[in-house]
Amino acid sequence: MADAHELGRWGEAVATDHLVAAGWRVLARNYRDGPRELDLIVTRAGVVAFVEVKTRVGAGALDSIGWRKRVDLARAAARWIRESEPRGGPGRTCYRFDVVVVRPRSGRTPSIETLEDAWRPGF
Repeated sequence: MADAHELGRWGEAVATDHLVAAGWRVLARNYRDGPRELDLIVTRAGVVAFVEVKTRVGAGALDSIGWRKRVDLARAAARWIRESEPRGGPGRTCYRFDVVVVRPRSGRTPSIETLEDAWRPGF
């Protein structure tokens, strides 16, 4: 991989393929709310997951999502919900924050770990 940005985009593509193969439908990629970004927004069976993708060579992916990043992701998600849901509120949709960790492996299929409902923002 040429640089961190390229590695991250590759990881997002791998994560997207993985989630689609697991039956998720992609609603948005790289949704922006000012400086904040949600990597993936996917849905399946009444659940909308805001997915943070971490492409890592070593350990520590979840640890890299500190409280400030979680607040920013929650704010971006709240805006997406306001913009995307019909008037009257979210209805029966369940929202959660997931993390997909993609680890490249030389000459082999990447390792993919999905952490469902990784944290609760309280919105």
